[in-house]
Amino acid sequence: MRTMQKRQVCILLPNKQHLDCAVKVRSRGHEVLNSVLKQLDVSELQVLGLAVLRDNEYLFVDLEQKLSKYFGKRWNRGSLSIPFILFLRVQYHVESGRLILSSKVQQLYYAELRQKVLHSQSRHQEALFFQLAASALQAEVGDLELRQGSDEEEDEEGQERKHRHYFLPEDYFPPWLIKQRGRDFVLQQCPVVHVELRGLSHSQAVLQFIKEAGSLQDGPITFYRMRREKKDMRSSVLLGVTLKGVHIYQEVEGKQCRLHDFSWTDIDRFTFQGCRFEISAVGSLCLPKLVYYSPSAFHSKHVLKHLIDTHRVHISTRDAASYIHKLEDMEGQQQSDLQALSLTSQFYREAYICDTKRLTQRLQSLTSSMSDSSIAVETNPAWSKDDDEDDDDEEEEEGYSVTEFEFCVDEPEEFLVDNPAEVSWLAELLHGASVDGPSVLPSSYWAAVTMEMKQVLRSRADEGVSVD
Repeated sequence: MRTMQKRQVCILLPNKQHLDCAVKVRSRGHEVLNSVLKQLDVSELQVLGLAVLRDNEYLFVDLEQKLSKYFGKRWNRGSLSIPFILFLRVQYHVESGRLILSSKVQQLYYAELRQKVLHSQSRHQEALFFQLAASALQAEVGDLELRQGSDEEEDEEGQERKHRHYFLPEDYFPPWLIKQRGRDFVLQQCPVVHVELRGLSHSQAVLQFIKEAGSLQDGPITFYRMRREKKDMRSSVLLGVTLKGVHIYQEVEGKQCRLHDFSWTDIDRFTFQGCRFEISAVGSLCLPKLVYYSPSAFHSKHVLKHLIDTHRVHISTRDAASYIHKLEDMEGQQQSDLQALSLTSQFYREAYICDTKRLTQRLQSLTSSMSDSSIAVETNPAWSKDDDEDDDDEEEEEGYSVTEFEFCVDEPEEFLVDNPAEVSWLAELLHGASVDGPSVLPSSYWAAVTMEMKQVLRSRADEGVSVD
């Protein structure tokens, strides 16, 4: 009878809303994910994943594992009246918001970045916080209207008073910046930056915020606490997982000091043995192995899985992101080059009319590692072993304590996207064209579109304009 009992699960979203679902006792993460997809009315979450709060830290749920592995004895003794809490959080960061195809998922991604900005400790990037606040205000408030009266001097004071009270600094700036600069300074200077974005649509402002937040040192990053020594009582080291690699921070007097900044190509391998975490850099860096200790073997297992999945997302999206950057650069040049405007506009218009069925298939293959956080891991067989017995958490961790997990970082060679379908797919990402419409043109049409794009890029190079 126990297998027929239900458990109530509450999923907290980045925008402070929540979803509820009821699952069976023996359910796995996939059952909750399917309920989330249905309630959000999206086909996939791409960059988002389900997480559980354990030891005061978020760990992303392995969707193939039973939920009892994350809630322990309390799960077996639970009832419908007591909800179990999961969190929908950003699992993979991306270089461009245009890689997130669903507007709903994009909004959730934006919402979590908004909260990260408020908790950021990047004190050396003060100017960036004003740009981020302006983009967020443009997305959430819209245009800052400037009143034009017959007596401009008379209106100036009243206009300033109006602008000083249309937002709360605490909603857009971290506390340390407000304390350092003062509320009056923030209220006076932020509208100056905000008004420069007049005319930017909501979606454009959201994309701009996501792009600018990517430059924030501690913005697009997921932190895990580590200890320098196994016997240390306090975790003073932060392992930061980013799209392009790993950062190591040391907490000193409440401030984060970066010790190491590894790109994926700088890392030879990660090794977890119980709680022991080891980073081996490539030989050319001449660095000794870095050894830290995680809170538990359970923690180690999930950190390693997140590292592996993030690396795969990096590989699967880097070429698309590169082309998006090129197209964005070309789009920016259109404002000062009428001839280029004519050429690229024609290309973009033609790119809208495309084999959308083919695009959808290509998109699903490129984003498979982003939408499926249960990718098989090529490590010790104990990693994927499914234990159908309801063991206690302590027994589970004891089983992992003597197991070694190793991940060798092997960067594949870069390749160019010469497939016309891929080029037009990127154009759709850039301009938000629908990928759900009917197919209009045959695949033979792509050759002309690709040739035109190459001509545009070549003309840019001839004119001395960089497209890299």
